[in-house]
This record gives sequence, C-alpha cells and structure tokens, in this order.
Amino acid sequence: MAKESRPLQDAAAIVGIGQTEFAKHIDRPEGQLAAEAVVAALRDAGIEPREVDGLSSFTMETTDEVTMAKNIGAGDVTYFSQVGYGGGAGCATIGHGAMAIATGQAKVVVAWRSRKRGARGSRPWAAAPSRLPIQAQWTRPFGLLRPVDEVAMLARRYMFEYGGGREHLAEVAMAIRAHANRNPAALMYDKPMSLSDYMSARFISEPLCLFDNCLETDGALAAVIVSAERARDCPHPPVLVHAFGQGMHRQHESMVNYYCDDPLTGPAWTCAEKLWSQSELGPADVDVAQIYDAFTPLILLSLEGYGFCKRGEAADFVADGNLRWGTGSLPTNTSGGGLSEAYVHGFNLITEGVRQMRGTSTSQVEGARTCLVTSGEGVPTSAVLLRTE
Repeated sequence: MAKESRPLQDAAAIVGIGQTEFAKHIDRPEGQLAAEAVVAALRDAGIEPREVDGLSSFTMETTDEVTMAKNIGAGDVTYFSQVGYGGGAGCATIGHGAMAIATGQAKVVVAWRSRKRGARGSRPWAAAPSRLPIQAQWTRPFGLLRPVDEVAMLARRYMFEYGGGREHLAEVAMAIRAHANRNPAALMYDKPMSLSDYMSARFISEPLCLFDNCLETDGALAAVIVSAERARDCPHPPVLVHAFGQGMHRQHESMVNYYCDDPLTGPAWTCAEKLWSQSELGPADVDVAQIYDAFTPLILLSLEGYGFCKRGEAADFVADGNLRWGTGSLPTNTSGGGLSEAYVHGFNLITEGVRQMRGTSTSQVEGARTCLVTSGEGVPTSAVLLRTE
C-alpha cells in the first residue's frame, strides 16, 4: 500500500469524555442531554466551556451548533461541522475535530451525539413517508423496511458464500454481552446471555433474532479534542488520534448494495485503505477494538474489511473466541457496545476506546496501547486509530 503524507498523525488528542445515563426512556429533552454530556466531558478534560471554539456533530443531531454553544457557554466558535449517514458518522466527528486542531481552525473542539430512540414512535421507520426515494420504491413495498432487513440479506449472502451460521452470530452477541455484564453503566449489566437464550429468541428478520440487534437507547456522549502538545497538561493521559479515515465505495448505493460487483465489500474496505495508509501501524498492532455493532453480522464484515481476517474467515475467527476479553486476540466492544451497553450511533465505542487507552475500562485489556474504533459498515463510514504516547 502506497504511503501518503500524514499531517494529522498524532497531532491531536482526546482529553475529555462525558456521558449521561443510558435508559429506555429519559425524561429530559435531547438538547439538555447533549449539553450535560459536553459539560461532563469538559470537566473531565479540565477545560472551561468558554474555551470551546470548535463543534463537531452528526447531521442527525437535533441540537444545532448555535444552541449548543449557548447552552454550554462556549466562546467565539471558529470551526463547526456535521457528518452524515447516521451510524457512519461517529468516528468522523472525532477525525474532523482532529483536522480542525491540526490545521489551526480551532483550539478546543467538542464532538457529541445525543439521541432519544427508546420510544417506538421515535424510530424513522415508524412513520411511512408520502413519497419514497427511487431505490426504496423497489424494495419497501415488498417488505424491506428497516436496516435490520437489509443487514439480514447481507448475512444470508455471507452464509451462502462462506458458510457459517447462527452459532457464529451468537458468539458475537454473547462475547459482547459478557463485556456488558462487567460494566455497571450498561443496560445489560445484570443480564447474562447463554447460547440457549440466543437460539430461542424470536426472529426479527431471518436469520437475525432479537439479540442480533442493537438496543434502542436514550442518552448522550461527548469528547473533547485539543492539540497533542496541550493534551500533556490536561488531567488524564493523552489519547492520541493516530490515524483517521472515511470511506464510501465507488459503487455504493445502500446497505445491501444489490448492484455492486461484490455486495460484501462494503464501505469498511475503502475506509480501511485510507486509515492504514495514514498510520505507521497495521491490524496486527491493534490491541483492542471497538467495532460498530448495530447488528452482529456487521462485526464479521468489519473484521475482514479492516484486515483482521482474510475474506470469508471472520466466522471462524469469531468462533475461536477472539472477541472475548481475557482470552481473545482482539477483545472487541469491551463496554458492551451497541448490542449490550447502549446504542447512541456508536459514540460509546469512542468513549470506551478512550477508557481502554487510559487504563480505566471495566474490561481493561492489560498493556493496551492501540485501539481501533469503527463506525457503521453498510453506510458511508469512518474510523479512527487511537493510541497512547
């Protein structure tokens, strides 16, 4: 792979993280949750809100930059950006913040995600729009309504091409649930899962059952990014943004990508090529991973896309227990991820990556110095590689 210039490498660091509680329903407005998470992250970083001059968020965020700046008492803001595609945006909010720091557009950037999706009526597919996008006109009338339906088709294709079955998806779900069982902040903290539990769960969209799906959660999280130089004066050890990438394949159309030459080569492959070209490290150097897990099959696709397995080998990689804390070669989603901690469009994967680099995770990987964090496979996506100094 050709080497590229790397002006972003290790130039910025995450110095503060914050979050609200997670729950099925939180009786506070989404904007209030967002401000609470940002203020908590700033407090964690030892930085006053008036120093904030950069804001990075999701296009799906209901709290705009003007409102956020006022709510937290920010200073003059000289950089702001939003990233699209829902679950694909999380790592890009960090990457864009790091780029703003590295290029002098801002000195203190906060990135955040606030979400209230516990109520059924708040989910996008709960209401039928009067007019469908062109592609959806050929799929939704025939039952392909939700993201889970699209990912189920990808899972079927993967099983057809490479074998594997529900027992491999069960191992993903059980490994991540076991990590949540160690995390008091996780919604599934006190709810162990057995293979029998998984296999007997109701189907949501075959072959995917209830436990192949992420939680629907209310809550908010935030992170504070500054220069690597300033980070050394903050209360916690700096967590360097070593590399960043975004990716959208030239043939991308939807999660299923019916018309691509290869539907199983999703945006993760494009993102991974950019990410690793920006890094001195490779997949073999990653100590712990936080891989976007709105649905269990996305873990298999991402493991291959980011180079931890060869094509078609992720099912066996998972079956060997490699995702598990304490025994696996790549402990993954060590806080419980979207499947068992909370689903806030993957931002909790970022905060858990920071905790792993600080040495404060509830499933701490001994001696961890590098952490890959990814955003959603199946949509235009992003990833960051975090490391300690």
